[in-house]
Amino acid sequence: MAKQKPRAAATKTAPKTSARSAATESGVKPVRTKSAKKPGAATAKAAAATSDRTRARKPVPEALAAVTPAPVAPSHESAVRGKYVYCIIRTDRPVSFGAIGIGQEPAEVYTVAYRDLAAVVSDTALVVHDPTRENVLAHQGVAETVMRGYTVIPMSFGTVFKTREDIVELLRSAEGAFRDVLEKMQDRFEFGLKVLWDRDQIVREIEREDENVRRLKDEISAQKGSTYFARMQYGRLVDATLQSRTEQYVSEVFHALRDVAVASRTNKPIGDKMILNAAFLVSRDQEQAFDARVKEIGQRYDGRLTFKYTGPWPPYNFVNIRLKLERAQ
Repeated sequence: MAKQKPRAAATKTAPKTSARSAATESGVKPVRTKSAKKPGAATAKAAAATSDRTRARKPVPEALAAVTPAPVAPSHESAVRGKYVYCIIRTDRPVSFGAIGIGQEPAEVYTVAYRDLAAVVSDTALVVHDPTRENVLAHQGVAETVMRGYTVIPMSFGTVFKTREDIVELLRSAEGAFRDVLEKMQDRFEFGLKVLWDRDQIVREIEREDENVRRLKDEISAQKGSTYFARMQYGRLVDATLQSRTEQYVSEVFHALRDVAVASRTNKPIGDKMILNAAFLVSRDQEQAFDARVKEIGQRYDGRLTFKYTGPWPPYNFVNIRLKLERAQ
């Protein structure tokens, strides 16, 4: 049977700042847990627009798996120790971040270096780490702490290597890719923005403002017999108008933020109240301007849209580095 060996490949996703792809072979064997669950959609009161920016215990971002190793069967012997990896940074000296790591007893977090690249790690048992709220918040908290002083490439939740040498080999084999991404992410952060509306309220507005919709609704109310075809027409017309308004609002939000953001990425909305689920890459020197612009947009749509605003985050949505297993002949 052919043996398998992993290969590190790196790409970066950002509409305005694309990183080149790189692929190099390495002898590392990461152990990966299943991905963390996405957070549920935030609910909001109807007809209330707010700009809510949270810096402490923020909700888990949807793109937490920025660097994702291919799955390898984990060891279940808790006595065997490995290295849990949180992120990659650039530093030419050893750094300790304190006892803030994942585990029932917070583990010491420190760096494992190759030249001036370093993985931020803590010691851990070679077991599958369940993506519980406590574990995910610990993983996220380390990345946020490191981000205060360094540009980071975030690793996916549950990334574990067996030995220190495996991590050094990862850094060596993907050195060019890591340097390229770190350079492009220098002094840049991610901010999340979700926009919600009260669908029933918007439908009532459409019924008041659109003559064709209002006419069909009156016909349905007045008819004594079958209203099937009228209701079908009404439903199609309302859906088309809702889609048109969604596109209009989303376009206006992106237009208002484009000159204070480096790049943006749209994720799939969650639930029928959310019309926009986006991430924005923002330079450090534009952070206050971006913050002020989001608040300005929130005031503009007060009573119509609700804004949920979080950050700063590591650039989860704008970095995509994967370790892939490759069969060796």
